[in-house]
Amino acid sequence: MTQPLRIAIVGTGGVGGYFGARLAQAGHQVHFLARGDHLHALQTSGLTVHSIRGDITLPAVAATDNPATIGPVDLILVTVKAWQVAAAATTLAPMIGYNTMIIPLQNGVEAIDLLASVIDRSHLLGGLCWIVSFIEAPGVIRHTGVEPRIVFGELNAPTSPRAEHLQHMFLHAGITQVDLVTDIQAAIWEKFLFIASVSGVGAVTQMPIGITRQIPQTRQMIVQAIEEIINLAHKRQIRLPTDIFERTMAFIDGMPPHNTFSMQRDIAQGRPSELEAQNGAVVRLGHATGLEVPLHTVLYASLLPREQQARGQLTPPAH
Repeated sequence: MTQPLRIAIVGTGGVGGYFGARLAQAGHQVHFLARGDHLHALQTSGLTVHSIRGDITLPAVAATDNPATIGPVDLILVTVKAWQVAAAATTLAPMIGYNTMIIPLQNGVEAIDLLASVIDRSHLLGGLCWIVSFIEAPGVIRHTGVEPRIVFGELNAPTSPRAEHLQHMFLHAGITQVDLVTDIQAAIWEKFLFIASVSGVGAVTQMPIGITRQIPQTRQMIVQAIEEIINLAHKRQIRLPTDIFERTMAFIDGMPPHNTFSMQRDIAQGRPSELEAQNGAVVRLGHATGLEVPLHTVLYASLLPREQQARGQLTPPAH
């Protein structure tokens, strides 16, 4: 093993909890940022991951809600929800040293710009991940589907020694799918067109992917949602693979039928969600680009009342 790295996981949910646990299990010095009951459980009982790739039990982990107590680290993985990135960006400074690398792993296409608004871009690499996982209980992560995969790359160069070193580190930690790509923006949009489409349709129908891909009418909704984002990406000069539609539909058809998605689950459970960063972003970017995105417009409008209710932005109607 190479020299262990000091790593901060900013947001110990389904994504950060899973990947952080793998890195800690491999011997790296991982610091978990969390809050509330989840933080208390991490501090008192450690972190448990139940995974289709093998369970992990870490009886003791370094966990805090204060980045200043961690100090400079080699790598920061920003794994909060997309709508929390702007706030998280303002807390990272105490953990950033001269050579610190920062990789966001959010859904959506705006995390890099949000981080770059307060952090020097030299620290940033682009990134995303593929995994279905969530907090099952305080201190417990459940990974239920999709082979865990990290995709990342430099923003302004094909590759670099630091990126290649990170790829080896992730692979050594048992994350078997780690792609170091030369066009990270294309990779981010490839994930975006999948997740915004299935999340929006899943949230509106309140059904798992096995149902929405099976019924012809809801399958057509997924198809149209994907096509709208492909058209938007082309308008924005994103170089997607020519077979991206076929690959995305094949991936959807191969998913476990019970799978749901984080935005869908958050909306169903009355929590703030990534609606603005997913379907809302399609609508905003479509408007800015002069492109009509009718299905995403309907999905966004249909889900917006529940989103505003979850955020306490609705005034209850008078009786």
